[in-house]
Amino acid sequence: MAGMQEQEFIWKNGELIPWKDATVHVLSHALHYGTAVFEGARCYETADGGSECFRLLEHMQRLERSANMIMMPLPYSAEELAEATIRLIKACGLSRAYIRPIAFRGYNMLGVNPSANPIEVAIAAWPWDSYLGPEAIEKGIDVEISSWRQRSPNATPGAIKSSASYLNSGLANMEAIGNGFGEAILLNEAGMVAEGSGENLFAVRRGVLTTPPLSDGVLEGLTRASLIELAHDLGYEVREASMVRSDLYVADEVFFSGSAAELTPISHIDRRQIGAGRRGPVTKQLQEAFFDIVQGKNSKYDKWLTRI
Repeated sequence: MAGMQEQEFIWKNGELIPWKDATVHVLSHALHYGTAVFEGARCYETADGGSECFRLLEHMQRLERSANMIMMPLPYSAEELAEATIRLIKACGLSRAYIRPIAFRGYNMLGVNPSANPIEVAIAAWPWDSYLGPEAIEKGIDVEISSWRQRSPNATPGAIKSSASYLNSGLANMEAIGNGFGEAILLNEAGMVAEGSGENLFAVRRGVLTTPPLSDGVLEGLTRASLIELAHDLGYEVREASMVRSDLYVADEVFFSGSAAELTPISHIDRRQIGAGRRGPVTKQLQEAFFDIVQGKNSKYDKWLTRI
């Protein structure tokens, strides 16, 4: 995975500041105790030469919900953060970008209770192509079922997109890469399929799409929700239902979804070929429809786009 491309500015606590100056103290609470929530969104170049952010306000609203759940009220509204993102993208002269908002407890006191520490908010944006590699969009990637289980929804809820949660993801991803795979799939403590280390998951069998329910500990993904609606509009049946690992082995197609991963097909799981061992027809149709939407080619879904 290539390193990020530094830009001129980062938005931090209401101001555009030079990228190199967007620093924090080493005793910031979030660095020691994981008291941070974040988002990942994308800005796309459109067919008319402009730029659009995909579900930008909804991402900021989810950031608000995550912050509220860890009792960290944000000093900016979701609408203000969406406006700040547009300001940042324009200031950096970006036509396409990955967007990373983060809110965290800063420097004042150490101890597990974060309430005495200030709340800081920052937004960065930079060009970033396919998260799992450009070839994966068509050829798919090889993945393994991780030996690490998904964190329990009654311990670290999947509904909170927090930095603390992603240590779990990092362990699974490092294990997968170390074993020669491109990504991991995590099961929850009950043995049900949950999600990838940074993606939601769909399986297709006999034309029916299935994705794990939120109650199985998965993130309430915005790309996931968009694909459920899009698949319905294309005439597919979509089920939110628990799956065991063998349901993936016998699927005709399996794919990841997410702001970073977009729609990435899975070719093999635990060295078992899935379907034809590359992108299947349902995944291809959804991919093409999704990219048409984010590139502004389908006005039916303009509600999901924020013009830059």
